[in-house]
Amino acid sequence: MSQTALIPAPPLLHMHPLRVYWEDTDAGGVVFYANYLKFFERARTEWLRAAGVGQHELRERTGAIFIVIDTRVRYLRPARLDDALQIAVTRAELGRATLTVHQHAWRGDELLCEGNIQIACVDHTSFRPQRIPSDVLSRLTPP
Repeated sequence: MSQTALIPAPPLLHMHPLRVYWEDTDAGGVVFYANYLKFFERARTEWLRAAGVGQHELRERTGAIFIVIDTRVRYLRPARLDDALQIAVTRAELGRATLTVHQHAWRGDELLCEGNIQIACVDHTSFRPQRIPSDVLSRLTPP
């Protein structure tokens, strides 16, 4: 049995817990709007890791890296200092060289922020698009 077969596909929904710290807030004690993109990035990284895709290892092995090429974010309610959040990641579309995910920031059952993030696979030196390696594609495709 191959090692790839032992690594499960990512769940349809991945939840990443996160606490809001001083560094995340503005002078009003509210999460600064750009920090939601950081929260989303952390959750995507952990989603990939849960699927057996380490981004450093991917670059070393294939020369490929993932970069964000488009974001659409909608802010609904503020998060504040010490809030416990859950950042959701759901794979929406998977192409040959791109990946789109839907992401949501929740405080309990209250939706605070939502976004669609499009990611491209590129060569880490030239930044030219390249296909997502087949082993990564298989890990990001539910059985």
